[in-house]
Order: sequence, then C-alpha cells, then structure tokens
Amino acid sequence: MNDAEANPKPEHQNPKPASVARSAGIVSIAVMGSRVLGLVRELIFAAFFGAGFATDAFIIAFRIPNLLRDLFGEGALSAAFVTTFTAKLNNEGEKSAWRLANLVNNGLFLVLSLIALLGIIFSPQIVSLLMDVSPKRGTIDPGTAALTFELAVQMTRIMFPFLLMISLAAVAMGVLNTKGIFGVPASASTMFNVGSIFGGLLCAYFMARDYIAGIVSAIIHGQPPQLSQQSAARAIIGMAIGTLIGGVCQWLIQVPSLRKVGYRWQPILSFKDEGVQQVMKLMAPAILGAAAVQVNVLVSTNFASSLGEGPVSWLNYAFRLIQFPIGVFGVAISTATITKTAREAAQGKLDEFRKTIASSLRLTMLMTIPSTIGLVVLAKPIIGMIYERGRFTASDTNQTADAMMFYALGLTAYSAIKVLAPAFYALKDTRIPMLASLLSIITNYFVAKLSIEYFGIGHRGLALSVSAVALINFAVLFFFLRRKLGGIEGWGLLLALIKIIAAALLMGAACYFLSEQLTRFIGGQSLFARIVNVMVSVGVGVLVFGVVAKVLRVSELEQLTATVMRKLGKKKAAPSPK
Repeated sequence: MNDAEANPKPEHQNPKPASVARSAGIVSIAVMGSRVLGLVRELIFAAFFGAGFATDAFIIAFRIPNLLRDLFGEGALSAAFVTTFTAKLNNEGEKSAWRLANLVNNGLFLVLSLIALLGIIFSPQIVSLLMDVSPKRGTIDPGTAALTFELAVQMTRIMFPFLLMISLAAVAMGVLNTKGIFGVPASASTMFNVGSIFGGLLCAYFMARDYIAGIVSAIIHGQPPQLSQQSAARAIIGMAIGTLIGGVCQWLIQVPSLRKVGYRWQPILSFKDEGVQQVMKLMAPAILGAAAVQVNVLVSTNFASSLGEGPVSWLNYAFRLIQFPIGVFGVAISTATITKTAREAAQGKLDEFRKTIASSLRLTMLMTIPSTIGLVVLAKPIIGMIYERGRFTASDTNQTADAMMFYALGLTAYSAIKVLAPAFYALKDTRIPMLASLLSIITNYFVAKLSIEYFGIGHRGLALSVSAVALINFAVLFFFLRRKLGGIEGWGLLLALIKIIAAALLMGAACYFLSEQLTRFIGGQSLFARIVNVMVSVGVGVLVFGVVAKVLRVSELEQLTATVMRKLGKKKAAPSPK
C-alpha cells in the first residue's frame, strides 16, 4: 500500500470549484445581513450624533485604522495571501499551506502590534494630517475645531488596535475561502456590526447616560434635543470603544471554522520563509494598487474638514450607503473571483481565467448599474428614510443626498476594481495596479482642489472626484489586463453593458415617475411616506429591470435565476429523514 492510499486526503483539502455566480450568491446572502446591520449602525450614529462635530471627530479618528483595514482586510493582504496560500495548497499540500498561514498570522501580529503602538503614540500628528482647519475654504469656529481635534486624537488612540483584529480576521477569511467556505467569513462582518452597535451603545450609556436618555426622549417626542458638547463627546467615545469590541468579534467568530478545516496554531515566526516573502512581495506594491479609493477618501476628508462643521459627516453618511451595494455585490463577486482566478492562474488555465474575469465583470455590471440609477433617482427619499431623525435634520438630508448622487456615478467602477486588481495579483503582476493607483490619486487631488477652490461646489465636488478617479483606475486596469490576456470577451462585455444600461434607464424612468406621483399624493416628509415611496418605487423598479433584462436576454440574469431556482428546487426535493 502506498502513502497516498494509507493517508487519503481529507475531503476539504481540494474543494470542488464553484461558479463565480454561485459562490458570489452565497457571499451576497451573508454580506447582506452585515450591510443591513452596517446601515443600522449608521442610522444610530445619525440619530444620536447627527452631522456635527462629534461625528466629524469619529470619522476622522476612524479614517486611518479603516484605511489600513481595507488595505489588509479586502485589499493587498487578502489578494496576496489567497494567491500564495492557494499555490502552496495545490503544489505542496496542506502541511506547507498551514505552515504559511501560521507564519503570516504570527508575523502580522508582531508587525501590526508595532504599527498600532506607533499609531497610538503619534495620534496628534496623524489627526493633523487629516484635518485642515484653515479659514480659506470655509467658516470654522475655532472652539469647535479645537474640540473636534482633541476628540479625534482620543478616539484614534482607542481604535488603532482595531487594525490588528481585523487583519487576523482577513487571514482567516482567506484560508476559509480557499477551502471553499464562503458563508462564515462573509458573516463575520455581521459580528463586527453587532459588537460595535450593542457594545458601543452600552459603553456610551455608561459614559454619558444623560445624553443617550435625552436623544431617545427627543426621538420619541419628535423634538430637537438640547444637549451639551461635552456630553456628546463622552457618548461618542463609548461608540469608539464599541468599534474595538466589534473587531474582536469579527475575528473570534471564524476561529471554530478554522479548526474545522484543519488549521492549528503554532508558535513559529520567520520573515525569510519563501512563502512569507512571496506574500510580502505581492503586498508591497499591491498596497497602492488596492488603496486608491480609500486614499482618495482621505484627501477628501482633508478638504472637507476645511469647509466647516458637517461636510465630513455628509460625505461619510453618503459613502456608507454606496458601500452597501459595493459590499453586497462588488465584494461578494470579488471574493468568489479571487479564489477561482488564483487557482486557474496557478494551474496555467488562462482561457478559463479569461472567462472567469469576463463573467465576473458582466455580473458586476448587472448588479451595480441598476443600483447606480436607483440611488441617483431616489437619493433624497432614501437618505430621509434612513437617517432623518434625532439630531439629523432635513438640511443634512439634502446635503447628504447631493453627495450620494455624485458618489453613485462611480459605483460600477468601485466594484469592478475589486475584480480586476486581484486578477493582476493572481498573475504575479503588481506593477499595473500600482501605476493605476498613483495616477488616480494624483487626479483626485487636482479634481478636489479645483472643485473646492475654483468651481465652489463644495462637498459635492469631493464626491465627484472620488467617482472620477475610480473610473480612471478601472479604465487603466481593464486596458492593461485586456492586453495581457489577449482580450476579455470585449464584444460580449460591450453588448451586456448596452443591454444592462437600457434596462436600468427604463427602470430609472419608472422609479422617478412613481416616486414623484407618490410624493404628490402622500407627501414626502413623514417617515411613513418615505418608506412607502422607497419600497414601492424600488419594488416596481426591480420588476421593470427584471422584465426588460429578460426580454433583452441578459445572460448573467438568466444564470443567477437558474442558480436560485436550482437551490430552491433542491430544498423542496430534499427527502425527509426516515
């Protein structure tokens, strides 16, 4: 009997490849719950803190840990680790792959602990880079600016260790995805929101009981709350502590699944290991490749902070809503694509690689183009329905809706970048994503500067600049990947794009007409009227889009429909145990 027969490989070692649509569907369902809770979290922030100095301070404080989270969690680390781990698993077996996972985990813990410590020490300098309180662009109250700065420094120190937990969670997600498990890691971000909401509110209540009670009373009675800035500052520090609690929860929920697939922690450390160096080699330039959108958001934060109290919060609330379809569709498709393309690249199957990328891009367009049209057409009723209560006013609704419309223009590009950038990493090419990001970052700075100092369109121009650079980044990545692969089913993508845009425009027209009529008959200011407006308009819009897309024979819609019906059919046909 040979070794292979004596030691058969466990079933989970080589999971059966799944289609991108099927895997993305699993992730979408899991991520949907997380994004809904994420919106609940933002709703709580809006109601309890509005768009004032406290929210501005929290957003500024969370920018750097959140930027690093996106780089390590959904960007450079995730793509580099999945590519290297998959190659190890396919070529050298589980023992070598588990050793790499341990080396990366232990190295991350050491390096990120040092980064977190430095971030805590140098928090004042970091916040100074993010805040621009010069009076040349806006009217800024010196007292409020000083309080915002001091509060942002304090919360930056609290939230910096969040980076460590979320990066360990990213490695766990990469391992589980490579093993064909998508639901648990996608659901992990749900635990972040649960921890940050309940942990944050509990901490806020104990730190500023009068403030929390006052806001709740104001929401119930519909009267604007009159509360001190000091109370608001204490309460939002509690929410910062809750964010750290959420990060711990996001990592811990994945630990049982890691053990189930065979991972066991070992106290080993080496930065000279070939696999670790490969991960580092892919990560170094890939950090710029994955960071374009977030770096541009940082630039926007700096410009927005100079416009006075409010613009930082308006942009953040709008961008968080844009993150909903990106998370549900873009990240889901990207997560499913990364593992599939990494496997195909490692096995040299470039024809299948090309087909996977093309299918993923068509699926991205199908999901995000209708979302773009819907967010533009229904911006004000959506923002009003979700945010307008407590300390979030009607004026905040209008300003946030304006920002969201401009952010929505780059929604498809945001999502497509999450498919294209990892494709370069799978092909061991990090140069093109880095160059594309450098170009987009430079462009963003000049567009933002022109918008603020010459065109005078305020925070709306900052949202437009982020969308513009996302489109540029996408165009550069698509052009060079097409050249690298000798084509990406260009005519098929163009035909799908035309069909999806046509269906989305008809959907948008239906939504706009219906929303206007509903506003005329039932009003547009009450919460009930806005809920009816959004739900009915979205429901009819989805129906119109589905019918038109089916008539136009959009293939990805048919594939998704067939997948859903097949899953439902299996559930109905499942025999009952005897």
